[in-house]
Amino acid sequence: MTVSTSTLRILEPAPHILAFYDGRINGTRLHADGPNWLDDGAYTLGVASYVVYDGDEALVFDTHISVAHARAIRAELDRREIRSIRVVLSHFHRDHVAGSGIFTDCEILASGKTAQVLEDNRASFADTTPSIDPLIMPTTTFEGVMTLQVGDIDVELRPLDIHSFDGLVAYLPNSRTLLAGDTLEDTVTYVAEPDRLHIHIEELDRLATWDIQSILPNHGDPVRIANGGYDRSFISATRTYLQKLLDCRSQPELAVLGLREFVADDLTIGALVYLDTYENVHRHNVQAVLAGQ
Repeated sequence: MTVSTSTLRILEPAPHILAFYDGRINGTRLHADGPNWLDDGAYTLGVASYVVYDGDEALVFDTHISVAHARAIRAELDRREIRSIRVVLSHFHRDHVAGSGIFTDCEILASGKTAQVLEDNRASFADTTPSIDPLIMPTTTFEGVMTLQVGDIDVELRPLDIHSFDGLVAYLPNSRTLLAGDTLEDTVTYVAEPDRLHIHIEELDRLATWDIQSILPNHGDPVRIANGGYDRSFISATRTYLQKLLDCRSQPELAVLGLREFVADDLTIGALVYLDTYENVHRHNVQAVLAGQ
């Protein structure tokens, strides 16, 4: 079954940056009526892949939720007469690597951790619904920070152990822009590694020391993204949320709160944008953290 891209929007949050955004459309499903990771996760919550471009060069940050979406990215780059394309994988989760089959002729960069876990999950990704097959492996792996140039734009690929142990973000020092992957998510992060939240909080503290002006997450509000992204309060809001999740273990009155009440302060100041479908994510997060006591 071919996934539709009829609701895909191309946003331009900043000069030389494109956001290929899809989802957050009530009553719409792309793959199937039955349960599947694409519709019930990424599409429901909204998902973006980013492109940094200058001249005829581009860096694609994540390959989107399907081959069809990746094909749409390449079509837009072709329309703009961009011929030199490199790809970065922010981490190994399915909604970031599903379109990799469209980039077989490109250099694909990832951390060594991401490359290994993708190899370990190749069979399970092929068996998932919808299937990710082929899954194209990274052609260039590295540890630590890698610095690239896209035309005249400097890009630093920096590891961040937030949300996923293999997290990688792209920092553009000239504009002080952060392509955050899933390290930051609005309304709240999906807790994939509940036993490692203390590490994620420490890494958020490290992230807070960076010189950042705007933040573009893979999962966030499309209007906020189109208008240039989030400010630094997004980092502190995420840290507050993770700490409050841990506090649920000793303060059971927190565990019964709905999402809107749980993050009320950060909604009030505009650090976060409320989306009701994240109530399910929040319930999952609370249950995951309590189960790990």
